[in-house]
Amino acid sequence: MIGGFLAAVFWVFSVVDCIAQPASRHRGVPKGVWIAIVVVIPVIGGLLWFGIGRTRRGRTAEQEQYLTLDDAPPAKQISAAEQERLIRELQDELARLDERGDTDTPGPRP
Repeated sequence: MIGGFLAAVFWVFSVVDCIAQPASRHRGVPKGVWIAIVVVIPVIGGLLWFGIGRTRRGRTAEQEQYLTLDDAPPAKQISAAEQERLIRELQDELARLDERGDTDTPGPRP
């Protein structure tokens, strides 16, 4: 009896949450399809909605497009000469900071 009541409450909460979210926060299929899934398949539809259909707060589905590094677009390739130049610049900058005794950097002070 309690399980049925909790399932009904979860189902209503899932339907309301799915309807209340803007369309930009629905991942995978359009908002109308998610509403139909949650309404037609009560508990499982709600679990699917919270598990894979809804994006995190403050993010849109487009921002969550790349879920793993394998899905991300390839990084910009730079030549070996460009890498060496960047490394030299960073080493020079670190040497200047060491010489200056920069105390504005965060961290423990002696």
